[in-house]
Amino acid sequence: MQSILELRHLKTLHALREAGNLLRAATLLNVTQSALSHQIKQLEDHHGSSLFERKSVPVRFTPAGERLLKLADAVLPQVAESERDLVRMAQGVAGQLRIAVECHTCFDWLMPAMDIFRKRWPEVELDIVSGFQADPVGLLYEHKADVAIVAEIDQDEKVDYHPLFSFEIVALLAHDHPLATREFLVAEDFATDTLITYPVPDDMLDVVRQVLKPAGITTDRRTTELTVAMLQLVASRRGIGTLPIWAAQNYLNRDYVLSKRITPTGLIGKLYAACLPEASEKPYLADFVNTTRESCYLNLLNVELL
Repeated sequence: MQSILELRHLKTLHALREAGNLLRAATLLNVTQSALSHQIKQLEDHHGSSLFERKSVPVRFTPAGERLLKLADAVLPQVAESERDLVRMAQGVAGQLRIAVECHTCFDWLMPAMDIFRKRWPEVELDIVSGFQADPVGLLYEHKADVAIVAEIDQDEKVDYHPLFSFEIVALLAHDHPLATREFLVAEDFATDTLITYPVPDDMLDVVRQVLKPAGITTDRRTTELTVAMLQLVASRRGIGTLPIWAAQNYLNRDYVLSKRITPTGLIGKLYAACLPEASEKPYLADFVNTTRESCYLNLLNVELL
C-alpha cells in the first residue's frame, strides 16, 4: 500500500495532542485551522478511519490516531536531532547564550524553556545574567549578554527583535477591597490607592505605560522583590497589585486574592527576544526562540503567540 504520510502530517497530529484542539494546534504550527483540518481529512480518507473524536475536549484520539501518534513520537525527535547534527557538522555550534531579563516574572517560564533547550543543544553554554536588568539591550552592545528579554521594540536600536508571546496582566485585590465588586478596573480606580509592584522604573510597568500615564493618573507606589510578598500586601489591603495572570494563578486558585481585568478589553503585555543581528544567524538562537514560544504557549495560561 502506497503511503501518503509526510512529516507535516505527523507534526500536525503531535501539535493537536499537545495543544488540545485544532485552533491552538494551528496557531502552534503557524498555519490556518482549515489547512490543518484538510491535512487530517486527507489522512482519514486515505486510511478509511477517523483519527480523533470531533467533539471531545480535550481532543481524544481513536486507535488509528494513537497509532500515528506513536509513529510521530518515534520519528519527529529523530528528525529534529538529525537536523541539529547536520547543522553541527556544517557550521559548528559551540557557543553561549547569556540571557538578560527585565521582568521579575520571566523566570516562571524561562527556566522550563531553558531546560528543554539545554537537552537539545548541550554544547551551547546557557546562562542567565545575574540580577534584574533595567537596560538589558545595553548589555548586548557591551557583549555582556547574547539575548535580552524585553517588553517593547525600540526602532532606534540596531538589534533584531524576535516575537515571543503576549499575555494578559490583571489587577489583584483583597476580597474586601472597595473595588472587589467591579467587573474591571480603569485608570481612575488606581488614583486613590497604592500600586504594589516590583522595584522597577515606571516606564517598565505596562499598567503605568499603557493605562495610567495616558490618562494622566499618578499613584503612590510600594515595591517588593518577591511575588509572595506582593500578594501578602494585596491580601492585607495595602494596595493593588498587577501581575501576568499566569504568575498569579496559584494564588487565585487558592482564593487568596481576587483578579480583575484592567480596562474593558484587558491589559496586554508582550515579550520579545532581542539580540544583535549577528546572533540571529546562529541556528541555536532560532531554536531557543522557537522552544520558548512553544513551551510558553502550551504551558502558560492565556498566552498567545506573536
